[in-house]
Amino acid sequence: MKDTTILASSITFLKSLANNNNREWFTENKETYISAQNNIIAFIDQLIILMNTHDVIEDVSGKKSLYRIYSDVRFSKDKSPYKPRFAASLQRATNLKRGGYYLNIQPGNNFLACGFFSPNPDDLKRIRKDIVLNHEDWRKILNSKSIKNNFLELTGHTVPTFPKGFSQDHEAMDLIRHKQFILKHNFTDKEVIDPKFIYNVNEIFKSVRPFFDYMSFVLTTDLNGEMKV
Repeated sequence: MKDTTILASSITFLKSLANNNNREWFTENKETYISAQNNIIAFIDQLIILMNTHDVIEDVSGKKSLYRIYSDVRFSKDKSPYKPRFAASLQRATNLKRGGYYLNIQPGNNFLACGFFSPNPDDLKRIRKDIVLNHEDWRKILNSKSIKNNFLELTGHTVPTFPKGFSQDHEAMDLIRHKQFILKHNFTDKEVIDPKFIYNVNEIFKSVRPFFDYMSFVLTTDLNGEMKV
């Protein structure tokens, strides 16, 4: 398979859209949008193939993984009709594997993220209880070489003080406060259009596996380590 590179023209389209975020301009440049979109779809298609050599991704195509460029402005103060970015989400397959991957291509705001974006209440409670009991294991994984080399720190929304039912004095309260558990890596525009970018993204996603594997175990077992039924 021929390697797919994100074209400079795709980045240029996004820059132009950011400066001309209106329906008239978008309609006049619809063919340019479709060309850029197809470029990103082809990139995600190849990325899925690469990632399936070390993980199992449930998405079957780049097109299905790609977010819409159209904004929902009904409840937003920003009435711009388009989102000047290409973004894709990839999920790990089956309930035994947990976690997801995200890629955002936007001039000046290119990044990938991976982790747990919206844990349901039961999963969030299970995660927090595991942190209480095994926070040293959490620190070890998050401070491991593969994680530290590619991600700055654990990010995501947190509660302002401490979650109900947990001691505010616990030494791992910085982790327990999390409602999301996300690892993020930023890229420059120049890095995005580099022919090796697809391999860099794949390797960074691959590096998060120790965290994913641990979380998969936590979320499919009870506090005694017994498999949930």
